[in-house]
Amino acid sequence: MEELENTIVDVLKSIYDPEIPVDVYELGLIYEVKIDKDFNVQIEMTLTSPNCPVAESMPKEVEDKVADIPKVKSAKVNIVFDPPWDKDMMSEEAKLELGFL
Repeated sequence: MEELENTIVDVLKSIYDPEIPVDVYELGLIYEVKIDKDFNVQIEMTLTSPNCPVAESMPKEVEDKVADIPKVKSAKVNIVFDPPWDKDMMSEEAKLELGFL
């Protein structure tokens, strides 16, 4: 299960916010990844703002790419805005990339 979770994280790191040159995982947009015993994946994620221009396309891209992973039976993204995203949720790598460090 840990191997599958690592693969999912690798896939998430390949998905970029089109307005910011950092992937959704390092941006801190992924709050939780749950995998059940049947390999159904639930992902809780947020967006940088509720008015994000990719509010429909990015969650669909996350679902599609995770669902394409061998072993994954299904993938579902739940968008949440609690807690609201802020730049402190970014990884050190993302902050460095964007000049916040």
